[in-house]
Amino acid sequence: METLKEKTAKGLFWGGMNNGVQQLLGLAFGIILGRLLDPSDYGMTAMLAVFAVVANELQASGFKTGLINLKAPTHQDYNAVFWFNILAGAVIYVVLFFCAPLIADYYHQPKLIPLSRYMFLGFVFSSFGIAQSAYMTKQMQIKQIAKCGMTATLLSSLISVILAALDFGYWALATQYLMYIVINTILLWYFSPWRPTYLSPLTSHLSPLKKLFPFSFKIMVSAIFTQLNNQIMNLLLGHYYGDTNTGHYNQAYQWSSKGYLLVGNMMKQVDQTVLVGLHDEHERQLTVLRKMMRFTAFIAFPLLFGLGLVSHEFIVLAIGEKWAFSASLLPYLCLCGAFMPLSTLLTDAIISHQRSDIYLWSTMALGILQVILMVGLWREGIYTMVIAFTALNILWVFVWHFFTRRLMGYGLLAFLKDILPFALTAAGVMVVTGVVTEFTVDSLQFTDDYLKLWVLLISRIVIAALLYYAVMRLSGAVILKECIDFITKKKSA
Repeated sequence: METLKEKTAKGLFWGGMNNGVQQLLGLAFGIILGRLLDPSDYGMTAMLAVFAVVANELQASGFKTGLINLKAPTHQDYNAVFWFNILAGAVIYVVLFFCAPLIADYYHQPKLIPLSRYMFLGFVFSSFGIAQSAYMTKQMQIKQIAKCGMTATLLSSLISVILAALDFGYWALATQYLMYIVINTILLWYFSPWRPTYLSPLTSHLSPLKKLFPFSFKIMVSAIFTQLNNQIMNLLLGHYYGDTNTGHYNQAYQWSSKGYLLVGNMMKQVDQTVLVGLHDEHERQLTVLRKMMRFTAFIAFPLLFGLGLVSHEFIVLAIGEKWAFSASLLPYLCLCGAFMPLSTLLTDAIISHQRSDIYLWSTMALGILQVILMVGLWREGIYTMVIAFTALNILWVFVWHFFTRRLMGYGLLAFLKDILPFALTAAGVMVVTGVVTEFTVDSLQFTDDYLKLWVLLISRIVIAALLYYAVMRLSGAVILKECIDFITKKKSA
């Protein structure tokens, strides 16, 4: 019988494996696609992303989170969610199908009409896998979920590269998005033992949704605002600055998100299930949350700060000089991204206490502030908008902490003690690495600019990694020892 610690560690391992492989595949195929496609191609799909993700949240309606937060969901609960998601997905697609001309008119881009109708099929297909995903998450089948995600990422990326090489442009990116959902859904059905049953009459069998709805509705609205918060720049830049500038921002955003999603999604695979299971053991629940917070900070800060340090070298060498403007935006988004996994963990802790109302109103407040700020600053230029976006999202981490403190007694000093050592160490390491490598490389007086960039990139990655590890080792960081012990045990096994 596995202990909670063993289940959590295994879930984190496979969650990390899933997200790590997906992000590495995204890195490799992102480089290929970045070289084959233009900023305007990325801008076309980025302008539609906000509509696709909001529609996806509408048809999911927060019921997956609702199921995960039930202590013992029944077959009827999963069945009702399954059929509701399919019905909702079909209805929303029909509505957006006829709204496509309005979306194209907002962006002043007629080509978005057929593209949107194609991309929006994604949330119709995803509706078939939501109940399956919830069941597997509840059963802690993280290994199987990882296999689904990794396989879907690989196959959909291969298809998109082939289409991009054949000059399909933005259709390659849209197909990648669509095929990932289709393949992932098929594999969820393959690995999950749960199967839906026929509903007759429909209304009586959907009755389990009544107990889920009050909680799930707030999750749905919160998720919609979260997606709007994440996509607000694409929405406004597409309208004010056109597809090329939107593509540059989106490229920078995608690279930063690969970093913070690697950490955030790894934690999300297990945090709610574990915290809900400890709901009646308050001291133990807080201990587990703090350990998760330290692990998140230990990984997130060096990863994102490091990406920001090498942003110019990485972007120019990986996808070309044509993306140099994206490289200049990336450090700001990496700074913001370093705090995103912390927000995810805090919000999941709030939700585990059945306080979806707090999550809802706080997310709405963040979204409203963000819209007001971005609309007010768009005339100041993209840089000002990105800096403001970054500052607001970092500050909002402390809003999430305020509510976590009220619910769980997680004090501010304890929170800062959990994250600041890793944040300050990572920042200090990056500053030292940046100064030393810049001075050293400049003194060598390279005549080949690309050789200089390669030397900078490799030396900064190696030096920063070694310095961070050395500081953590010398300071006796417990989380480092636990990570090494776990990896050593996995190898022995």
